[in-house]
Amino acid sequence: MLIGALLRVPAQAIHRRIIKELNAAGFEDLQLPHIAVLQFPGPDGVRPSTLAERAGMSKQAMNRLLQSLEGLAYITRSDAPDEGRARIIRFTKRGRAAYSKIHDILRDIEREWKAELGPKDFGQLKELLARVWESSLIR
Repeated sequence: MLIGALLRVPAQAIHRRIIKELNAAGFEDLQLPHIAVLQFPGPDGVRPSTLAERAGMSKQAMNRLLQSLEGLAYITRSDAPDEGRARIIRFTKRGRAAYSKIHDILRDIEREWKAELGPKDFGQLKELLARVWESSLIR
């Protein structure tokens, strides 16, 4: 099987689990597409165009997601200081709580994977993925 599929499947499973657990924790209005905004490193203090680039989507599609999250009171959009018409995203209190819950869920997933793979194999996997993250392969 090709590496792309081997990486995509666990990422999709993690995203589905995040949404399922967020919904169960009281953030029932969040849906899978919102992950494009809420994924690491998060939208707080970032311009919509940067979020669109990170997610690999058009600015228009990102703006629709941002409108949704703003309507659900997870984010606000405001003028960027000293940048003309530029806008930046800020978490609301509810948005910070949801983002914090995402970190809790991801820590749980890491603990489960470590138990399943064993500390040595898990450490090697994490080290390899960190090297890819920092390399030119993903740019």
